[in-house]
Amino acid sequence: MTYHLAIDLGASSGRHILGYIEDGKIKFEEVHRFEDYLKEENGSLVWDLEKMVREVKVGIAKCEKLGKLPTTIAIDTWGVDYVLLDENKQELLPAFAYRDNRNNLIQDEVASIISQEELYAKTGIQKANYNTVYQLYCDKKSGKLDKAAYFMNMPDYLAFKLTGVIKNEYTEATTTNLINAKTKTWDSDILDTLGIKKSIFSEVSTPCTEVGKLQDFDFESTVVLAPSHDTASAVAACSVGDNGVYISSGTWSLIGTENLEPVLSNAALKANFTNEGGINYRFRFLKNYMGMWLFQNIRKDLKKQFTYDEMMDLAMKADGYEYIDTNDNAFLAPESMIKAIRTYLGNEKLPMDVLINSVYHSLAKAYADVVSEIESVCGKKIDTINIVGGGSKDAYLNRLTAQYTKKRVLAGPVEATATGNIISQMMYSKEVASLEEARELVKKSFDTVEIQ
Repeated sequence: MTYHLAIDLGASSGRHILGYIEDGKIKFEEVHRFEDYLKEENGSLVWDLEKMVREVKVGIAKCEKLGKLPTTIAIDTWGVDYVLLDENKQELLPAFAYRDNRNNLIQDEVASIISQEELYAKTGIQKANYNTVYQLYCDKKSGKLDKAAYFMNMPDYLAFKLTGVIKNEYTEATTTNLINAKTKTWDSDILDTLGIKKSIFSEVSTPCTEVGKLQDFDFESTVVLAPSHDTASAVAACSVGDNGVYISSGTWSLIGTENLEPVLSNAALKANFTNEGGINYRFRFLKNYMGMWLFQNIRKDLKKQFTYDEMMDLAMKADGYEYIDTNDNAFLAPESMIKAIRTYLGNEKLPMDVLINSVYHSLAKAYADVVSEIESVCGKKIDTINIVGGGSKDAYLNRLTAQYTKKRVLAGPVEATATGNIISQMMYSKEVASLEEARELVKKSFDTVEIQ
């Protein structure tokens, strides 16, 4: 049996999933899961790199203990965050998390140096206060960047800790707002204009290529590049055709379509769409919305006395709802999500069932608005929406999505990110010949449910 190991880290938890082909279908086995690597330190939100690296290695060791040795390993994570190393390849800490508030006041200063219009024309990336370009400018102002010799996004850093090899993977690099959408390389003009030294970046490498050999373990394995941005991996596993929309539903909801060329028009800029890199140099034309993050924090506020299914039942029985802008900065990292929503709506006594139902309806409405914008900006007539990821298990949100969009809605696969990670390894190892063949294998391997 040929095993491949997908190491998939979200913003709140990570897991190791072994993938292999049996009886003509992809099969999965989860071998390790871990969480709590985001912490507060000196008033800032930072990543616990030591714990992340340790848990990544623990999961690999579990595979070894099981006797299921992966021939390849690939890592995917969320976007925009990174680690800087000094000339001795030592970490320059802290590694800030994108939800930290240090970027809130820097956007106007960057805009006074290079306009959002110019940034978008070059990179096609939406404006968001957590974009890497703003984070790096903070590091420049603090002097931290002066000490840096190497830049790696989070999955590249973890691959470095396994191999000793430093690479910058394309799909993850596009989330930095520093990759030129046409040349698909680091944009020297942007870096020079902002005074960010180019020497810290390595040549951009594409998915399905080698990073290096696994070190410090008693078996041989090759660490390769998946589409290292988790959404890029999820979309790699998703086959909805040219007139389809995907919704990668997890902590964030990412709603978009797949294009062969970037869309850099004024209409795309004004609608704040992003053109992030995908497998085989495809473009993920999408918008980011806070998704399950809202429910996760409501549940945390409620001391986890309700399961997610129980929260869904509460919403379904609620007598009404109100709309919120799910992307309002008030919901990015509030001390209390419940209080933030009630304050936003100007109703401190909003019943819990109505509050949760409001989130459901607001998300579904946001999905419908984005689908309409995609049709307008891209000139496409969307016929199908495929919801993938953990959020695809939410039957109520699926039904509301169909109701609001009036489109055909499919749900699944749930493990889309791990699936895309695994098929990229299979493409590297020549078990499947092409992306098209890999997507057909995914269709045969996992059920999708049409929402009625």
